[in-house]
Formats: sequence, C-alpha cells, structure tokens
Amino acid sequence: MSEMFPPPQLLLSLANLRDRALAAESLNALAFSMANDLYALLRFHQALVLAQHGQQLELLCISGLARPTEDSPYLVWLRRAGRWLSGQVQDAAPRWLPREALEVPEDIAEGWAEWWPGGLWVIPLHDRHGQRLGLLVFLLDEAPAPSVESLLQGVFQTWAHCWAAFGKPRSLRFWRPGKRQLLLAAVVLAVMLLVPVRQTALAPAEVVSRNAQVISSPIDGVIARMLVRPNQSVTVGTPLFALDETTLRSRAEVLAKEVAVADAELLAASQRAFDNPQSKGELAVLNGTARQRRAELAAVQAQLARTTVLSPRAGVAVYSDPNDWLGKPVVTGERILQVADPSQPGMRIQLPVADAIALDSGAPVTLFLTAYPLSPLHGEILETSYEARPGEDGVASYRLLASVEGAPQHARLGLHGTAKLYGERVPLGYYLLRRPLAAARAWTGW
Repeated sequence: MSEMFPPPQLLLSLANLRDRALAAESLNALAFSMANDLYALLRFHQALVLAQHGQQLELLCISGLARPTEDSPYLVWLRRAGRWLSGQVQDAAPRWLPREALEVPEDIAEGWAEWWPGGLWVIPLHDRHGQRLGLLVFLLDEAPAPSVESLLQGVFQTWAHCWAAFGKPRSLRFWRPGKRQLLLAAVVLAVMLLVPVRQTALAPAEVVSRNAQVISSPIDGVIARMLVRPNQSVTVGTPLFALDETTLRSRAEVLAKEVAVADAELLAASQRAFDNPQSKGELAVLNGTARQRRAELAAVQAQLARTTVLSPRAGVAVYSDPNDWLGKPVVTGERILQVADPSQPGMRIQLPVADAIALDSGAPVTLFLTAYPLSPLHGEILETSYEARPGEDGVASYRLLASVEGAPQHARLGLHGTAKLYGERVPLGYYLLRRPLAAARAWTGW
C-alpha cells in the first residue's frame, strides 16, 4: 500500500462509518456506533463514549455492552477516573496518554492497573462553537500511527457534527423589529385600545317566577306534615302543610271544661240571687269570667282551624326538601314555601360586588343554563337591589331580577346557570384594565 494513497477498501470503510453516523436515530445509537465500529481498524481493548456535563462526564456507551450495569465496581471507579481524565485533555486535539508518562492519583492508578492497558487514546469532540460535547476513549497497548489519526479525522468530525445535532436544539433566529416598526405597532395598539366594546360581567343565576306568593306560618307551632312535594302543581284550596295540633287540642279541651265550670257557677249564683242579696253582686263577675273562657276557647278553636294551610292561588309549590321542615319549630310569619306562577319565568341574578358594572333597567341579559348550555335564555333587567348583601356562599352580591323573552319550554323553575350581563360601551383599554386598576387601587389605597 502506498503511504500517500490509502487503499480503496479502507476509504469505503471510512465512508460507511460516516453513513452510519448520519443514519443514527438517537444519541444512544450514535454512541453505540462510535464505540464499536472502529474495532476492525484499531483493535482496541475497549472503547468508551463519555458525554461532557460541566466538570462531570456521563458514560453513554462501552464497546461490547448494550447496557452496562450501573452498580458494577468498574463503573463506580470509572466515574472518578472520568473527572481526572477530563482535566488531562484541555484542547481539541486527540491525545495519547501512556500510563508510565503520567502522574496518576493512587486511587485511579489502582483501577488502571486492573482494568486498563498501557495507554489511552483520547479524542475530544466539539461542536462548531468550540463547546466540548464529550470524549471518545480507546484503550490501546500502543499509540496509533500518525497516518491512522489523519485518516480518522474526518470520521471524528462527522461524529461531532451528528452529536451536536442530537445534543442541542437548533437556535432560533428571532426577528428584531426596527424603530419604525415599533412605532407603527404602538400606534396600532393605541388605536385598538380605543375601540369601543360592550362591557360584560358574569354572575350565577337561577330561573324563578316573577309572580310568586310567599306562604308563611299563620301561628307559632311545629311542622307536622308537608302535604305537597317540591315543584308540585297546586290549585286554589290545595292543602300545603299542616302544623302539629296536639298542644292546641289539649288547650281547647281544658278551656271547654273551664267554660262548663264558669257556666255552672253563673247558674248557681243566679238561683241564689232571688233570696240572697250578696249573690246578686257576684253575678257580674261570674258572667265576665264565663265570657272570658268562651273567648279563649274560640281563639284556640280558630287557631286549630288554621293549622292546615291552604294554597291561596294556583301555581307550583317551590321549596327545598320536605325533610328539612318536618318537626321544625316555626313562628308566626316565618316563610315556609312559595306558590309560583310557572308561566311567568324570570332570572334571579347574584352579581358579586367585585364584578359589578354599570347596569340600567332594560340592559340585555343572556342566561346559559347548566342543563341546557346550547339553548341560552335571553331577557332584560327589570330591577336591581340598592344594597349588596352576603349570599349563601358568603360573597357580597347585588340581587338583580330579569325577564325571560318568549315562552321557552326549558325555562323551568329552579334551574341554575351563568348569566352574562351587558353594560354600556367602553374603550377596549378600560375593558381590559378595569379589574387590574380596581385591584391596584384597593391594594394601594389611592
């Protein structure tokens, strides 16, 4: 073989090595090719592929092994040897490291004598920016010939190029606008912030009746029975609920006997009054006592007649759960349920104070029901509360009542959803910055 021109078979082998590197699908596949494909040319004892991470070296591949055991004594020692080896190669040129020419630390020397041959051929691999990617280490008995190093230089560069493509993502070239473009963008943004848009707010809402009558307890007592179910249709005179009558009936029986006693005493005094002047003076007192007992009995009997509450109108009985009321003490005037007209649905909206916007009567409202999200209800605001009050969730809210346009079949009483309220038109900048500005003012006090 001429020293100036290598044989064609060798050139074909080197070209094949480059093709394998370019065809590698991952960094691990590339490292496996680097650790094994040069054995036919170099006849090394072992080849190591080490990735550079700062001052640390990570083992990617060992020739002849698909997956090395992490806790083997050799790999544990190799971690220490890698840190020492990284300091021995400072530039980008391949370097031959014979053991007898180096001052090796004692712990590294012991492992070298056991696992490594007389020398190491270390090839640093760098990217095009000069950043070290890792080391390719061949364990040899003697240094390779200079002609071999020159022939493999192109293969080493191909491996470094492929490694860089796998190891780091391509840097993106960001477009940097000029002053004129920045000024134009600022003008466009300012114009967009002045575009008028309609101010909106979201709030929880419920479908209620705009014509509902509250049914309260007529007397003090205890709920004995709920005679209608929630959302049950009722007519005029339908029994709604009944109060316990035990106490009132006992009171009526006692008063009835007291009336009988008072009548007997009055009759006896009347008979004695014919011949006893003193009995004539007792007649007025006994007569007043008898009338008082009769009045008390009539009052108790009137209360007994009111223990069963009847519906004053036709509609739907609206309340939560019968079990919530059975056995519950109530006082006169306490609200028990409502009789609502389902033909006049409306929206009861709880608008939190933090989301409140300027709303007037007649402002449009759209209600998106949870049960029918694709069939919203439309209406207008009828009335708004002057004062915000805490709701069931403890959030201070304004109460709003809105109408429902038309007569949709799915506008059933008791359905919940989210209402979108539309206010006046404001600039887009105010629409976007209203909440941040309000929060900043509340936090700073300005």
